Amino acid sequence: MQRDLFEEEHRLFRETVREFLAREVAPHHARWEREGVVPREVWKKAGEIGMFGFGVPEEYGGAGITDFRYNAVIVEEIMRIGATGLGYSLHNDVIAPYLVTLTDDGQKARWLPGFVSGELITAIAMTEPGAGSDLQGIRTTAAREGDHYVLNGRKTFITNGVNSDLVVVVARTDPEAGARGFSLLVVERDMEGFGRGRTLEKIGMHAQDTAELFFENVRVPAANLLGGQEGQGFFQLMTNLPQERLSIAVTAVAVAETVLRQTVDYCRTRKAFGRSIGDFQNTRFVLAELDTEVEIARHYVDRCVLALNAGRLSAVDAAKAKWWTTELQTKVVDRCLQLHGGYGYMLEYPVAKAWIDSRVQTIYGGTTEIMKEIIGRSFGF
Repeated sequence: MQRDLFEEEHRLFRETVREFLAREVAPHHARWEREGVVPREVWKKAGEIGMFGFGVPEEYGGAGITDFRYNAVIVEEIMRIGATGLGYSLHNDVIAPYLVTLTDDGQKARWLPGFVSGELITAIAMTEPGAGSDLQGIRTTAAREGDHYVLNGRKTFITNGVNSDLVVVVARTDPEAGARGFSLLVVERDMEGFGRGRTLEKIGMHAQDTAELFFENVRVPAANLLGGQEGQGFFQLMTNLPQERLSIAVTAVAVAETVLRQTVDYCRTRKAFGRSIGDFQNTRFVLAELDTEVEIARHYVDRCVLALNAGRLSAVDAAKAKWWTTELQTKVVDRCLQLHGGYGYMLEYPVAKAWIDSRVQTIYGGTTEIMKEIIGRSFGF
């Protein structure tokens, strides 16, 4: 079934992104995997060709375009080459809405130009050692003292944790207020008391600088409060989580499509018992099943992108997209690895890297179980 999500301007943008990745990323990504981080210079080069901050107003350097299809193009092209170390989707898809919609003019002038240029790398700090999908378990506190907040706590599993210059931190500003006790504060790189732990050793995504963050009596100016009002953090997070989850779903389908295409090519050329393995009925049936499921997922996710653009993507719709596509991703990659046989277990084959990089998809952004809980609650039981 023909895909009709994109228009000519998106196709032209895709060519620009693809050329950039081929020149600046693909030849170097294996080295970045060994080093455990992507150089900051690659962020600046991406900023130079307009890969960041589409929705940022033009007066702050952005394109002033609210169209998630551009975000999707970047995600799809990055996944096409397996460059999982790039934290661009977190920057574009997760952080951008906070810095565009929740900032006053002064904050916009301070942060958005650098956000667009790639000179200010961003992260969001929600997860704690004792609080993952359950935001109510967050223990990081921010106590108001005059024109500052005194921030104390610890965060973990933070993407862009090493490179980040601006970190949106979820903290309790009123421990007695329940869901109304959270606020979002922007912590900047050189603030005293803000520390970073080691780059965490993960199963996959080795080039992504995932780290622990520590806050010890960090004096954050009250001017760094997002939204202009305390106690709105939980609701601000709930507003923006559907876009984050859609971004993960876009990633999932892009990975599944890429690995499936690579596996079909492999099955045409790999010989067993004197013929290509694609000639065996089991191979054809497995590929037929996977191809059908991936195409169905693709069209649902594309509809979600259009719904987001129209302001109609619900939390439930995003949860459906997130859990279904990420579970499908792990299934597709696993079965494609099986069709590669012993070569699938060799890291020189892209399917092996995709297999280890894919596992986290059903966990971050809200686990599959949490997504099902969100959907289940919508029934009103």
